[in-house]
Amino acid sequence: MNIGKAFAREIEKHVEHVLSMTEIEAMIEQPKYDEQGDIAFPCFRLAKHFKKSPVQIAEQIAAKLEHPLYEKIIAVGPYINGFLDKKSYSKQIVQQIINEKDHYGSKTIGNGQTITIDFSSPNIAKPFSMGHLRSTVIGNSLTHIAKKCGFEVVKINHLGDWGTQFGKLITAYKLWGSETSVQENPIPVLLDLYVKFHEEADENDALNQEARAWFKKLEDGDKEATALWQWFRDESLKAFSKIYDLLDVSFDSYHGEAFYNDKMDETVDVLNEKGLLTLSEGAEVVKLAELDMPPCLIRKSDGATLYATRDLTAARYRQATYHFSKAIYVVGQEQTVHFRQFFSVLEKAGYQWAKHMVHVPFGFILKDGKKMSTRKGKVVLLEDVLQEAISLAKRNIEEKNPTIENKEAVAEAVGVGAVIYHDLKNERMNHVEFSLEEMLKVEGRTGPYVQYTHARACSILRKATDFNNDVLQKYRLGDEPGLSDSYSWHVIKHLRDFPHVVQRAFDDLEPSLIARYVFELAQDFNKYYSHVKVLTNDAERTARLSLVYTVTVVLKEGLRLLGIKAQKVCNGVRPIGLACMDKNTIS
Repeated sequence: MNIGKAFAREIEKHVEHVLSMTEIEAMIEQPKYDEQGDIAFPCFRLAKHFKKSPVQIAEQIAAKLEHPLYEKIIAVGPYINGFLDKKSYSKQIVQQIINEKDHYGSKTIGNGQTITIDFSSPNIAKPFSMGHLRSTVIGNSLTHIAKKCGFEVVKINHLGDWGTQFGKLITAYKLWGSETSVQENPIPVLLDLYVKFHEEADENDALNQEARAWFKKLEDGDKEATALWQWFRDESLKAFSKIYDLLDVSFDSYHGEAFYNDKMDETVDVLNEKGLLTLSEGAEVVKLAELDMPPCLIRKSDGATLYATRDLTAARYRQATYHFSKAIYVVGQEQTVHFRQFFSVLEKAGYQWAKHMVHVPFGFILKDGKKMSTRKGKVVLLEDVLQEAISLAKRNIEEKNPTIENKEAVAEAVGVGAVIYHDLKNERMNHVEFSLEEMLKVEGRTGPYVQYTHARACSILRKATDFNNDVLQKYRLGDEPGLSDSYSWHVIKHLRDFPHVVQRAFDDLEPSLIARYVFELAQDFNKYYSHVKVLTNDAERTARLSLVYTVTVVLKEGLRLLGIKAQKVCNGVRPIGLACMDKNTIS
């Protein structure tokens, strides 16, 4: 239901020789204050043509406009302002959501085309730190949003399972490690070895030479080096799977850098055949000076391939395998130049699909204002954060509501949801200061606040024992009145905006738009509930309960798009202005 298009069509009838429909729609605004209406059109651009003041033009055109969606259309200074018929419009929105349920807001723009989304991509033999959270939750949310918009999505975890760091780790293990200690506690022990290597190598450069030698052995297929590498990889994947299970994140492909080892020669050959390779101090590069970029290093003087070579090869493999219409890489902003380089190399090589490859950068998670560093041991482990968040949620349950069912599941959903929402509520290019205390707050703009609002709405419906699916369908098809009070109107307008927000979140590749939306919807619903007696038995009772139902639908779907589970249970923690409505699971 596009109220803007309907409004624009009415205006077009009177200015079609001056402005096109597209131009009119682009000029339409939303008034700042409710008393100014629900939609507005500025008449400034018409003044030159009509040789009148914008105020006069607005008055003359507004007097001729009428539409069944609008209660009135009037001039407000130089603007033509439309006031929607609240009862009629609110009923239409509620009926649409009742009819579409969790499909409300879905789009068909993807038309079944395939998008590959490369995200998370932790490094083998290193712990899953808070530094990996952003790529993981942003990428996961974008997969949900893309599917909501009608795309088929291939989720790719491009593991960092190759590179000189493995030469360093093998060197450290051979010098200071033991099989027993690694088997007992693999990731922390491997991290300690990695940190120790860098501490020692700062004083002894011979260690770096030994590390390079071990990595060369690994590249050449040395049995001992390969066995150690495979062991480190297997143990890492076991540890990672625990994190992904907690976050409810899954992948269609775990092909990491090592997968492309036997495919890179073909990529180099293709670049060479197309005359793109140039020798530079013994190394092979693709020059990009015409694009104001440094050359892309393809193969070093010793014959070793590089990060760019692997990404080029992976892109060619993915296009051949998945035939993607768009390829998205959710990787930190520090890699921006790298992605510009390798996208450009593919385009120079004649791959037209490279124009549809997109780098989705994001800011850092900071600790005390500084970027976390695994190399220096300055790292906060994501699993520790998640488990602490879950433990806090569980303690609150035990203290305030010990009789609820499924306590473990509720605590996990609330604790993990708090961590995810704390990240996604920020615009992705912003840096995020790590603060466990801030993440786990149960008031303000937090995940628990939105989850508990959903739980409250479910509780209201449960208390209304006469309200069921049959009543919903009768409301959808019947003649019951809509709502017109100011508090419900704010909720209705937010519900109306959900499809638009989904579209914008996909277009901008920005999950924070969804995060902001669900919080604001939750706020408006709580204001509505605190001022309106929803359960009062009068002529509008069914309409009010139907509105509550639509809020549960849209909040649950909005949270799902963020990768957060909506709870139907209050766990006893009470956000500001949000009472715990029910102690039982709500069906």
